[in-house]
Amino acid sequence: MKLFASLLIAAALVAPVFSAQANEPAAKVAKPDAAKGEASYAAVCAACHGADGNSSLPANPKLAQQHPDYIVKQLSEFKSGKRANGIMSGMAAALSEADMKNIAAYVGSKQAKNGFAKDKDLVVLGERIFRGGIADRQIPACAGCHAPNGAGIPAQYPRLAAQHADYTSAQLTAFRDGVRKNSVQMTQVAAKLNDREIKAVSDYIAGLR
Repeated sequence: MKLFASLLIAAALVAPVFSAQANEPAAKVAKPDAAKGEASYAAVCAACHGADGNSSLPANPKLAQQHPDYIVKQLSEFKSGKRANGIMSGMAAALSEADMKNIAAYVGSKQAKNGFAKDKDLVVLGERIFRGGIADRQIPACAGCHAPNGAGIPAQYPRLAAQHADYTSAQLTAFRDGVRKNSVQMTQVAAKLNDREIKAVSDYIAGLR
């Protein structure tokens, strides 16, 4: 009986401690700070991607209006090596997770500038692939994941509208050739596209808005 009573007393003393811990509010997750992100972006990213995320260099992607979660995902994968790129891996290496979120919040809040298709002979083919795919080769429509207007679906499917055709074409080719390996789904889709089809759909995407 004495042992049982001792156990009851011990339980009574410990119970309030666990109860207090259970009632403690969960640790607050810091919200992204776009102001800090702007400073980091200006120092690290603006030279290649434009002051407002609208790159003027066709080989460098526009980042303006991109889904923040997608930007964080890509920066994390550059840092880890899952997405191989010598320049971007070096840039991302010094960024903390908070830095990435802050940069993504800033650039994602900027308005993307409209682009335009350049190749009239291919734009019809590009539209057909983007909107309807190529059924007899089991190539799905790009719009199924990236939306008919290219707005994308956070965070897995990026915004494509108005992206530089040169950049989109380079990424599709990299997926097809096994150079870019951070999306199994895109590798499977791009593997079925030839150079002409990649050029056509990339040019069409540049004109989406």
